[in-house]
Amino acid sequence: MGSSSSSYAPRTIYLDVEGKVQKVLFSRHCSPCDIKELLCSSSNIPRNTAIMLMDPEGSLLSIDPTMPTNSASSLYKVIPVSDRQLGGISPQLCARRVCFPSDRKSLLSPLTRCLHGLRCLPEITLLLSRAFKIDELKTEVANRLATLEKRVELEGVKVVEIEKCKNDMKKLRDEMTSRGGRVNCPCKYNFSDDGKKLTPRRDVPDYPKYTLSQETIEALKKPTFDVWHWEHNEMLSCLEYMYHDLGLVKEFTINPITLKRWLVRLWNYRSNPFHNFRHCFCVSQMMYGMIHLCNLQDKLTLTDLGMLMTAAICHDLDHPGYNNTYQINARTELAVRYNDISPLENHHCAVAFQILALPECNIFANVDAEAFKQIRQAIITLILATDMARHREILNSFKHRVDNFDFTNEEHVTCLKMVLIKCCDISNEVRPTEVAEPWVDCLLEEYFMQSDREKSEGLPVAPFMDRDKVTKPTAQIGFIKFVLIPMFETVMKLFPQIEEIVVQPLRDSRDHYEELKQIDEAMSEKKKTENIGDCSGL
Repeated sequence: MGSSSSSYAPRTIYLDVEGKVQKVLFSRHCSPCDIKELLCSSSNIPRNTAIMLMDPEGSLLSIDPTMPTNSASSLYKVIPVSDRQLGGISPQLCARRVCFPSDRKSLLSPLTRCLHGLRCLPEITLLLSRAFKIDELKTEVANRLATLEKRVELEGVKVVEIEKCKNDMKKLRDEMTSRGGRVNCPCKYNFSDDGKKLTPRRDVPDYPKYTLSQETIEALKKPTFDVWHWEHNEMLSCLEYMYHDLGLVKEFTINPITLKRWLVRLWNYRSNPFHNFRHCFCVSQMMYGMIHLCNLQDKLTLTDLGMLMTAAICHDLDHPGYNNTYQINARTELAVRYNDISPLENHHCAVAFQILALPECNIFANVDAEAFKQIRQAIITLILATDMARHREILNSFKHRVDNFDFTNEEHVTCLKMVLIKCCDISNEVRPTEVAEPWVDCLLEEYFMQSDREKSEGLPVAPFMDRDKVTKPTAQIGFIKFVLIPMFETVMKLFPQIEEIVVQPLRDSRDHYEELKQIDEAMSEKKKTENIGDCSGL
């Protein structure tokens, strides 16, 4: 242990810096280049300057870890070697009457003389430096080294950021383990007095790196994308790619590590049958697809696209699995807090901006205050627009503008963005049947959970949510005919290119469920007839 620790003991030299004593410490494991930079810094000399180190007697010292140490009474001096000094040499060297030839061939004569004594080595060094432009080479090498060091430094910062992210996730896991379950609270986020402290109910997952193939990248832009084939880390990677591909990372100067942290934090949707993280991804992917399908990059600003994508990702944050009707009828904490006005949507907004208030998750940290104020208001407007209670109001407003739509009119654009997020939020039936139909099962499961609870609590039950009254075809036909198709056909007036890819699949889905309804009715009628026959036989 003793020899090991002594090998790391620093070495000390003392310098004369403008008449003052400067103490310099360095490790014997430092490179000559490191020691040279340390001497330059200590002597207030620019970093890449060529220097000489002289003892009190005027002798040059080798700059390396093995150089002899000195005391405060016997100071070394650092002397910069400039072109002027190379031409005239230092006073100590001049005193020795050393001549400097003007060409390289004449170096041999002084070189031969100098070889007779070691004291001539400094003169030889200077001659060679002047003749072969060694200092220029040193400067070039130093500049390249500085560039490499900068790159290494940036990579080091990335490593530090990643380690910080890992530590943050570990702390969150420990905190959530210690907190346990919730007590009589309809939301998993506790709103503290300062409005900033979040206590997620579930662990924040690891975020393994996933590289998107070119096939996946192309599929992401289409409504036919199958969202059921992807793990959570893969969906996070897809969302991260969307922000980079649309130019939002550059537009908002988002730190890529911050973007990852934000997405990981948003992964904490609840494990509801329908309103879960996969639904969040589904809506966000459809928004990304609509942006490409409608060429919105050419019609809207990057800020508008950022608002749309961010609102889509955050639109159902911390959804408890029970809709606004239940919240209001049961007089839950959310309904009381938001005065029965879109309690869930207001809660989604609040949670979204609580997360953005965390410095390590604030993807808008580099946006100026006024711009952030506008972004915040726009995202709130879009998330509140997803309340189906406002469907008729928003769609009628868009219908009045669509025939004379003006992309330079802010009100028109805001109305379009509200309709777009509504379309994406309820767009499952746009997808192929094998992708869309499982979502119907998930939604009905969530509806039945609510209706069962409403029955047990003596609250009103909506017929379309009652497991004793609703079937899959009856649940979908009316919704597709009277909500989805009219809304998407209105959007089609502004973007005719969506008819084949988006609107026609809705019509096909309507026909599919009408056929299923006819089959169900025929089976029901057959069963009824058989029962009557059995009774008459008795």
